[in-house]
Amino acid sequence: MKKVVIATRESRLALWQAEHVKALFEARLGWQVELLGMTTLGDQILDRPLSKVGGKGLFIKELEVALSEGRADLAVHSLKDVPMDLPEGFALACVLEREDPRDAFVSNQFGSLADLPQGAVVGTSSLRRLVLLKALRPDLNIQPLRGNLDTRLRKLDEGQYAAIVLAAAGLKRLGLASRIRSAFATTDMLPAAGQGALGIEVRADRADLLQALATLAHQPTWLAVTAERTVSRAMGGSCSMPLAAFVTAGPGHALQLKAAWGDPVDAEATSGSCAALPTPLVQVQKTAVVRSFDEAEALGEAVAAQLRAGGAVWAGNVPAA
Repeated sequence: MKKVVIATRESRLALWQAEHVKALFEARLGWQVELLGMTTLGDQILDRPLSKVGGKGLFIKELEVALSEGRADLAVHSLKDVPMDLPEGFALACVLEREDPRDAFVSNQFGSLADLPQGAVVGTSSLRRLVLLKALRPDLNIQPLRGNLDTRLRKLDEGQYAAIVLAAAGLKRLGLASRIRSAFATTDMLPAAGQGALGIEVRADRADLLQALATLAHQPTWLAVTAERTVSRAMGGSCSMPLAAFVTAGPGHALQLKAAWGDPVDAEATSGSCAALPTPLVQVQKTAVVRSFDEAEALGEAVAAQLRAGGAVWAGNVPAA
């Protein structure tokens, strides 16, 4: 029996995700699987927004070190936390079927965003969510919210926020769907690229794992998130750029890709204030037939070009936060 080790963060959600992949390996491949729990730098730095301390890569660097040193064979990630371009020597070997990709409105007092009183404090760690919330409710006081899922819920329960916005997928995976007061329509809160999907990372030279993981992949999800992530890559995507990209499947092999971009300087300037963003969102969409990764990337590139034509700025031209 083949044995593999999964490197995982030690938050409850990350462990659920690793256990989910472990169960797939054991049920479908008959392999023996062990977990290697680790604490990443992203888990340790909680007093500053990700956009100011190095971005999403902080959640996976230590896991990649474990892969490179041979202490682990693969790592399981929430795909929206995975940088667009992996370091040399690593590969995204598999994308699993997507959970609910929507954002969730969570509150102990209010049923929806519309129910919040003027100037209410709403917590989120995402610049994407900040600009989309400001577009819907310019009067809200948006405050940073860091920590794992349980920590964020605890801060809400302590009364630090009137409401918080979280990924619906994480709440559902942990059996916390009852905490969702309402789910945002994707037309109002366009999800982040890859939101709700799990990705499995391996060393690029592990042909045995690349072959085995191909049998676990969910191809429709993988094509969709490839188009979404290509938008982010083409726009220089990082935590310092408010960018949303989301695919919905149409008839046949048609995919509709929507994207939205907000000015990162405006987002930083209005965080915590009750003033509307001075720069409106740039929103675009395009539909194309997608049967391959090349076609998915072409769709993503075309949408990124539409964003730039509409006034969106590539992240490489944005001043450092």
